[in-house]
Amino acid sequence: MSDTELVVVQKFSSRPEADLAKSALEAAGIDAMVRSDDGGGMKPALSWADMRVEVIVRAEDASAAREVLENKARKA
Repeated sequence: MSDTELVVVQKFSSRPEADLAKSALEAAGIDAMVRSDDGGGMKPALSWADMRVEVIVRAEDASAAREVLENKARKA
């Protein structure tokens, strides 16, 4: 990702859920990344406790990203 404003489009309680959302966004052509505070993966309970696994996109892609994630949730 280039140097631009990033925004959180959705929070999850687990890394696998966030990774699935990231994959859906990337399949739709939207660059995304996952951010979590889980001690480098050593303490996943740190992120689970407060839905701190976040999916982040460029600010200009936020609206499209939310639409992709909403459509994905409706189909599930």
